[in-house]
Amino acid sequence: MTISNPPPFQNRVPPPTSSLSLTSLIMGIVGWVLLPFVGSIIAVITGHMAKKEIRESQGLLGGDGMATAGLVLGYSNIIIGLCTCLVLILFPAVLAGILAAVNINP
Repeated sequence: MTISNPPPFQNRVPPPTSSLSLTSLIMGIVGWVLLPFVGSIIAVITGHMAKKEIRESQGLLGGDGMATAGLVLGYSNIIIGLCTCLVLILFPAVLAGILAAVNINP
């Protein structure tokens, strides 16, 4: 039985994280907790800026996953907020239409 040589030690330092991706993630979380619409808009804008910055750095910057998470949190909060507003606007109109249809006397 022969013991093979271990692989040489590799001192790999991870690339620094883009500050825009960190901002996007934080504002995505803040958008869900404290500032629903404003935080989400900021998360989406900084997320797209971070993705571009990371792509153009050619591997010198990290944080792509955080930028993606910020985008997902921001977009999902915006979509849910718009759907909620739509329901709040349409529900009284639909309810009034149903009540008017029920109360029609021939």
